[in-house]
Amino acid sequence: MQKIETTAFEIAQRYIGIKEIPGKLANPQIVAMLQLEDSSVKDDEVPWCSAFVNYVCWLLRLPRSKSLSARSWLSIGQAIDSMDAEAGFDVVVLKRGGEGQPGPEVLDAPGHVGFFAGLEDNGGTVLLLAGNQGDAVNVSRFPLEQVLGFRRIYG
Repeated sequence: MQKIETTAFEIAQRYIGIKEIPGKLANPQIVAMLQLEDSSVKDDEVPWCSAFVNYVCWLLRLPRSKSLSARSWLSIGQAIDSMDAEAGFDVVVLKRGGEGQPGPEVLDAPGHVGFFAGLEDNGGTVLLLAGNQGDAVNVSRFPLEQVLGFRRIYG
């Protein structure tokens, strides 16, 4: 019998297009992702990038941060170099909030996390498949300077 192996990236791709519902309503899929880590959350107005990564990892029984903080992923898995990153096996943690944000040694600060989807512009741009990017799951581009860390979660 052939063993089927599915990566976190492949699962995450299935959620592309899921988005927040504007106004008082909330997307129940996003709320479920958030409640996996914090049962008190009742709507999709809470930053949910880490909830999305945690949810996908939970589905595959992979290590997860069990936190809604994006920077919590800096302590999960193994640190790797950007040139060793692979779609399917790695997450990327970014700074958020403009100039003057602390480095990766500070976990209690704004951040963003998602699944590594590739590099562009000779390695100057990282592609991220993540939740809460324009209030939706999609692939977006970020300058490599925003990266706090690449983490191998399995493989």
